[in-house]
Amino acid sequence: MPQYEVSEDPQGVVTLSIHGNMDAANAGPMIKALSARLKKYAISSLTVDLENVDYLDDFGTLVLTELRKMVPQGKAAFHVIHASDKVRELLSLLDFDSLDEQITIQERRPPGVFVRLGETVIQQISELKYSMSFIGSIILSLIHVCARPGSLRRGDTLLYMQRVGVDGLPIVALISFLMGLIMAFMSSVQLQQFGANIYVASLVSLAMTRELGPIITAIIVAGRSGSAFAAEIGTMKISEEVDALFTMGFNPVLFLVIPKLIAAVVMVPILTLFSDLFAIIGGLIVGISMLDLTVNSYIAQTIKTLTLFDVFWGVLKSGIFAVLITWVGCLRGFQVSGGAASVGQATTSAVVSSIFLIILSDSIFSVILRYWG
Repeated sequence: MPQYEVSEDPQGVVTLSIHGNMDAANAGPMIKALSARLKKYAISSLTVDLENVDYLDDFGTLVLTELRKMVPQGKAAFHVIHASDKVRELLSLLDFDSLDEQITIQERRPPGVFVRLGETVIQQISELKYSMSFIGSIILSLIHVCARPGSLRRGDTLLYMQRVGVDGLPIVALISFLMGLIMAFMSSVQLQQFGANIYVASLVSLAMTRELGPIITAIIVAGRSGSAFAAEIGTMKISEEVDALFTMGFNPVLFLVIPKLIAAVVMVPILTLFSDLFAIIGGLIVGISMLDLTVNSYIAQTIKTLTLFDVFWGVLKSGIFAVLITWVGCLRGFQVSGGAASVGQATTSAVVSSIFLIILSDSIFSVILRYWG
């Protein structure tokens, strides 16, 4: 039962100080006791002091409403003072409009520019710290697999090889074939003017092997497999399967990430080689049908143009792209928190971040090749 004190000055100003909780457990007795107590006073102004109220709920608001009714309307004033922020918020939510003039509800202002900037910086630093920690976990897990090959989940690794490589081959082949057709067609318009039709084969093979083949393949894999990695791990995260693995003593990174990483590193370079091959076939069709080239001359020019270094350079880049795609996809999956909406955001972020890192790393490779070659 809450305690209360009543004081009155000669002008009829009554002050009621309440101590304790004002909730469903004591609202009824409070109304009854206070009604009986306040009838003794000729109230010209009633002030309710809530400074010592620890808790107030809907029933406490009902007590305040009953107290307000005890004040003669139009003849006396009713005030509530020293209300806490939570009480103010509750009174506002319950539309305790008769107290609006006495209670000042502070409006929540949106954070300023510097506050938002600081929050963004702190968030980015935290994400960078988590990313570095995740890279460390992957490296330690790879060392563990190298030391104990039996710890690798071979079945899962083969399954992801099928999903990344075999299932992705049709779309990679089709897009690469169309890219070869487009490049050969567009370049033939200019090269025909100089009688340099044969160099269409050189342009297509060199461009696809060094640059476009690895990039196109990596973007397709990021869209198909990178998003799938993020969605799979994110779904396991919100269903607490990842926590269950950790509780049972399994390393989630070793269990979930390493098979995907090995599968991607093996299959993406192979897909890149297929991409180069199908693009050359697309260029060959244009060369035969529009430029009067023979199959032998086109293939001979392609072999003459390409070097082993060109092929190796494209395969090397695709291997790096595979690492980036897997890292970002799994990282976004582990960062999922909440529900299905968070999984959707993680998959979108995985694809966008992967493509950004692919383009960025390819630019770095181009600079290295420029000063190396």
